[in-house]
Amino acid sequence: MTEIAAFLKYKRKELGLTQEELAQKAGVGIRFIRKMEQGKESLQLNKVNQVLSLFGFCMSPTKIGLNPYEIALNFKNDARSRYFKKAVKITLKNRIIKYGFIMDEIIDLDNHKISGWKFLSNSNALKYQKNRDNELLEIISHADIQNIEAQ
Repeated sequence: MTEIAAFLKYKRKELGLTQEELAQKAGVGIRFIRKMEQGKESLQLNKVNQVLSLFGFCMSPTKIGLNPYEIALNFKNDARSRYFKKAVKITLKNRIIKYGFIMDEIIDLDNHKISGWKFLSNSNALKYQKNRDNELLEIISHADIQNIEAQ
């Protein structure tokens, strides 16, 4: 899934919109929304920007990296999730490896993008089950992550 496709699906679900409702609000056809969410590579840029502008975004050049919205979709929205409350192995760019559970995403309030993750290490998991102490959660910046794998 492309970053734009994952972003669009994430934002649409976050707002509780159907594809049809999003298409109507953006002034594009339902087929266009479906193609965007499927990651079709050849779409009209003006229409892509028309849809993204509903969320306060536009197309811009960015460095390619791990897609935070695909991660969020994989752990947050349904039972098929790969990451949420399931064991993961996170490899950081500094080569440190962490084992544990992604508990939630962190949204940067300035640009409304996913900037990091609340992470529960395996060593704190049993303590967290007993008292849900948020002090046991670690914040991991998304920019510091090289890879995430389900365990």
